[in-house]
Amino acid sequence: MDLMVEASPRRIFANAHTYHINSISVNSDHETYLSADDLRINLWHLEITDRSFNIVDIKPANMEELTEVITAAEFHPHQCNVFVYSSSKGTIRLCDMRSSALCDRHSKFFEEPEDPSSRSFFSEIISSISDVKFSHSGRYMMTRDYLSVKVWDLNMEGRPVETHQVHEYLRSKLCSLYENDCIFDKFECCWNGSDSAIMTGSYNNFFRMFDRNTRRDVTLEASRENSKPRASLKPRKVCTGGKRKKDEISVDSLDFNKKILHTAWHPVENIIAVAATNNLYIFQDKIN
Repeated sequence: MDLMVEASPRRIFANAHTYHINSISVNSDHETYLSADDLRINLWHLEITDRSFNIVDIKPANMEELTEVITAAEFHPHQCNVFVYSSSKGTIRLCDMRSSALCDRHSKFFEEPEDPSSRSFFSEIISSISDVKFSHSGRYMMTRDYLSVKVWDLNMEGRPVETHQVHEYLRSKLCSLYENDCIFDKFECCWNGSDSAIMTGSYNNFFRMFDRNTRRDVTLEASRENSKPRASLKPRKVCTGGKRKKDEISVDSLDFNKKILHTAWHPVENIIAVAATNNLYIFQDKIN
């Protein structure tokens, strides 16, 4: 008989969320974790399934006054009292649970001022943050919006210390991406074990890696056609106009149904996992 692998729930933590849960983050104390939906963040004890504490609630008395929702939340990797959450307005709030039981007042507020000259109908949609991740060191955090990845120093709230463009060539395509709902896709991002590189997904089964030290970046493709075992991935380039070179792919021929929303990096080794729709790819650093 074929060996079947089955997942069975050990515990079910129920009845605390009215809306879709977008984040779960285990605390560094290994006793508690948080769960976040559009309007609330709850704190749970891992052993207690029937009650949780509400630590953030942004639900207005009148739902017509709702202007933003929570998009992601995560605990700090070392300080068990600190967590962050991001919003659909492109802001990140850092909260300290020692200051009060309900963290409605944030300790730090991270926001990049918008350039008025680049404002458009899509500005608010593409500035919505789809993922926030602390670095392993706990000094930085990374946020992903529709077109870019930003790295923030926790001691500097006014602007990010790094901005990496993921697929800037899509800025001219925002109209059609809005019509096919792709503009609302939620891409995740992740750090490598030493915080020296970051990775996030794109369309056409492309994913992007940025080296923070050398400032070099690469676009790679996860596809069955190109990935024979032990074969190395070739960098891909997208051509935005003019004459297309032999190895380049035109921005008009990108497949927006093939998207990499989920990526993960091994905590110690150079091994990555990339989820491309219903296929999971695992790549490792080339071993000579």
